[in-house]
Amino acid sequence: MSVENADMVDAPDKAHEVTIIVNGRKRTVEDKDVSFEQAVDLAFPGVPTGPDIVYTVAYRKAAGNRSGDLAPGESVKVKEGTIFDVTQTDKS
Repeated sequence: MSVENADMVDAPDKAHEVTIIVNGRKRTVEDKDVSFEQAVDLAFPGVPTGPDIVYTVAYRKAAGNRSGDLAPGESVKVKEGTIFDVTQTDKS
């Protein structure tokens, strides 16, 4: 076995990459689960958070053809083409 092949045997399994759609834009994630917080960060990277900013996260075409809403702290198993709609609103 060559050194190159030996390195491949010892390397951990490569992460599973999945292309998802967040607010109409393709994003690649390495996890099989996407959390509420990850979806918000993918939709609005670097946007400040605080008590006056509220996000809603809806998803469809997830693993098992599931759809629904995510609350903070929740996650959903994704598959190729899972769609997330993330909305930001201000409390009034």
